Amino acid sequence: MRLHRLDITAFGPFGTSQSVDFDDLSAAGLFLLHGPTGAGKTSVLDAVCYALYGSVPGARQGSGQGMTLRSDHAAVGTRTEVRLELTVAGRRLEITRQPPWERPKLRGKGTTVDKAQTWLREYDATTRAWKDLSRSHQEIGEEITQLLGMSREQFCQVVLLPQGDFARFLRADAEARGKLLGRLFDTRRFAEVEKRLAERRRATEAQVREGDATLLADAHRMQQAAGGAMELPELAPGEPGLAEAVLEAAAVARADARELLTIAECRLTAAESAQAATGRHLADARELDRLQRRFAEARERAARLAERAEDHRAGQERMERGRKAEAVAPALELRDAAEGEHRRAAAAEARARALLPQALADAGAAGLAAAARRAAEELGGLEAAGRAERRLAELVDERAGLDRQERADEEVRQEAETWLADWEATRTALQSRVDTAQEAATRAEQLAVQRDPAQRRLAAARQRDRLTDDTEAARQRALTAAEDAVEARAHWLDLKEQRLQGIAAELAANLTDGTPCAVCGATEHPAPARKSAGHVDRDAEERALTAHQTAEERRAQAERHLGTVREALAAATAEAGEAPTAQLAEEAEELEGAYTRARTAASGLHAAQEELRRAEGEREQRVAAQQQAAVRSASRVATRDRLEREQAALEEELTRARGAAESVAARAAQLERRAALLTEAADTARAAADTAQRLKDADARLADAAFRAGFDTPADAAAALLDDTAHRELQRRLDAWQSEDAAVRAVLAEADTADAARRPPADLAAAQGAAADADRRLREASSARDAADRCRAELDRLSAQAAASVRRLAPLREEHTRVARLASLAAGTSADNEHRMRLESYVLAARLEQVAAAATARLLRMSSGRYTLVHSDDRSGRGRSGLGLHVVDAWTGRERDTATLSGGETFFASLALALGLADVVTDEAGGVRLDTLFIDEGFGSLDDQTLDEVLDVLDALRERDRSVGIVSHVADLRRRIHAQLEVVKGRSGSVLRQRCAG
Repeated sequence: MRLHRLDITAFGPFGTSQSVDFDDLSAAGLFLLHGPTGAGKTSVLDAVCYALYGSVPGARQGSGQGMTLRSDHAAVGTRTEVRLELTVAGRRLEITRQPPWERPKLRGKGTTVDKAQTWLREYDATTRAWKDLSRSHQEIGEEITQLLGMSREQFCQVVLLPQGDFARFLRADAEARGKLLGRLFDTRRFAEVEKRLAERRRATEAQVREGDATLLADAHRMQQAAGGAMELPELAPGEPGLAEAVLEAAAVARADARELLTIAECRLTAAESAQAATGRHLADARELDRLQRRFAEARERAARLAERAEDHRAGQERMERGRKAEAVAPALELRDAAEGEHRRAAAAEARARALLPQALADAGAAGLAAAARRAAEELGGLEAAGRAERRLAELVDERAGLDRQERADEEVRQEAETWLADWEATRTALQSRVDTAQEAATRAEQLAVQRDPAQRRLAAARQRDRLTDDTEAARQRALTAAEDAVEARAHWLDLKEQRLQGIAAELAANLTDGTPCAVCGATEHPAPARKSAGHVDRDAEERALTAHQTAEERRAQAERHLGTVREALAAATAEAGEAPTAQLAEEAEELEGAYTRARTAASGLHAAQEELRRAEGEREQRVAAQQQAAVRSASRVATRDRLEREQAALEEELTRARGAAESVAARAAQLERRAALLTEAADTARAAADTAQRLKDADARLADAAFRAGFDTPADAAAALLDDTAHRELQRRLDAWQSEDAAVRAVLAEADTADAARRPPADLAAAQGAAADADRRLREASSARDAADRCRAELDRLSAQAAASVRRLAPLREEHTRVARLASLAAGTSADNEHRMRLESYVLAARLEQVAAAATARLLRMSSGRYTLVHSDDRSGRGRSGLGLHVVDAWTGRERDTATLSGGETFFASLALALGLADVVTDEAGGVRLDTLFIDEGFGSLDDQTLDEVLDVLDALRERDRSVGIVSHVADLRRRIHAQLEVVKGRSGSVLRQRCAG
């Protein structure tokens, strides 16, 4: 990296524009930046840093997004600006930065804040012109950081060598050195490795503890299953040997459980044998008790049978008399049937005779039958009279029908004559209506041809008037939409400009310590930009953009609508012409009225034609009806004469046949009812005589059957007869007594029952008690055996589960052991780490060793070969080792701490360290060549000889084509270094004066 030119305007103490030509200063290889205290020497270096990274070192950045960088001596209208021209990685670049600027408003009173601006340009040697690369803060920051290969902190340590920081570095302890070296060499990845290892160790340890806790839970369940006899290891989860101890205790518990199961099975076998013996004894006792009770019950039943023996004999005798009476039963049933039949026949005869006339009440069956035949013969003679009576009724109805027809035909003739009298007038009126409607229809057709064009012209005229108003309204809306779109675009552009001015504050809002800045890459943010009042964020800009796009869409839509309305207006005007709408409406209204009247008049044409056709048809019908009525009237005269003659003959015949009755039918009903009564009386008289004879015969047969059966009278036989229910009940009692007697005799004859009766009574209660005790002991033994088997099975299951857990945790335990060892080594807490050095410290120690070697090459020349810087791994106090730094004094041959150096020795030692650190960091950054370096202060502590040696070392840097700028106010340096940049301070601000070596 080589600086060419720096332009400063209103920056720091410089109120006006100042320029530095680094090419001219660097020609001598060594130049001096001097000036009184507070003049602004460091501000020149701050301007270089600000141009590259957009911020200045330390607290000088301030707050307010860099607004404190503005010079208080600058004019109100002058904007702060820093422009740096440099060559890096073979590319000549120009960086221009303007921090945020609070300026007076162009309109009105007050101030407004312009956002920060950044430009990056590159010189094209082919065209010999500058070309723009970017105006984005973030893109420019990433590009510069990538080209330089270092962050702002590294740049300030490597290019802007602050001697005070390195003097403190020499005297600092290992912790402070580690922080500085960590920022320079970015060893966060090694610290992250330490952190990841520690986290992995804690994670695997937690997993192992969780697995051991599960294993201990299984052990507690095994202890519970074993009844508390199992001894658990006194180890916590995660301690070594826990798994082996649990598995050993589980094996002992399983052996004890199997032994207890064997004992329980032996006890169960003994209990089963005892239970079988007591069961057999109880069965024998129960059988003896049953036989003894059976014999006692049989004796009691025999006694009860002896008490009922007399009743059994009486029942046998009653059953014998019943069997004899069964021989008389058919005769009894026949006599009862004959008696019942005779009673019914006599009752029917009495009812039939009660309905006969008194003259025939005592007549015999033959006399009643003869009277019935005479009534039937008279009834047969009335059939012809009945037919004549029905024909007479028909004749009366026919004469009434002829009278009704005569009246109807008379009404038809009179109505036809009345209607036909007005026919000519009616026909003339109807024909006139038809002619008038026909003329109106022709006129309506002619008007319809004129009506449609008139209506179209009127509609077009009205649309023309309406579209004229719509066109003006659409034009106004299009104009308004265009104005709104212009205003929305201007508002969006204003907000976009304001956001770009305050983008630094928006980016700073996401900065966190330790995280690189997206613009400059710095991990420290001492003074991030702050949002000013009225800051515009991304959401506000996007809302304004959305409003602008919406307004543009409304403008385009309004213009399209205006074009559509204008096209419709032109079409309507072409159709309607120039005539006023009122005139066209009046003409259309007159034409419509005439058309309506013609249509109304023409609408009756069809009705009139139909009415005329109906009237002509009705005339024809009435004439035909009049003629038909006259014909029917003439034919009815002959028919009426014939009916009158037939009616007179029938009335004479019926008078003879009715006699005293009202009609022939009434006389026939009287004769039919009399013949039926006489016939029924004759039949019942004959039936009563027949049943009396059958009853007499039945009495004779019954008396004979009773005598043969051994009964004195038929009544005795009837009393001895048993019905079915009584017979079955008596037979059941006799059979039950005999069955009971046989059963009792059989039981008393049994040998084993009689033998049991002679033995002592059975002790059933004692046998049952002994069997119950044996059952209880068997259940207890079975329960104990089942419990032992469950305990054994549960211990086997839990042991297998514990063994599986141990096998599953084995790889995790190995990983935890390996990770814990690596984490302890990386953290410096392991016994294998003799120096107690952390991984990050180890890497930094290697870098420090490189820095010490690079610094020693220059320190030997500055100290005339006396001092050498060496790296030490020794621990300081109780801290960790790895970052110790000692100086070896060649005059004494002893190694001592760098804190024992004097002020001048500390200066050139720190200078050598700074130069060595610059070389190492440059190599670390990818070998980017640093052609311009600055060394700030510290030269006032050197004597003349040492100062000459230091300047010789710095002058030797030119051999590597480097230029070194010394920042100092020591007067002797102005004599020794001819190329100078002087900072002169005054009341109106500082100015720069450049003097070259020539």
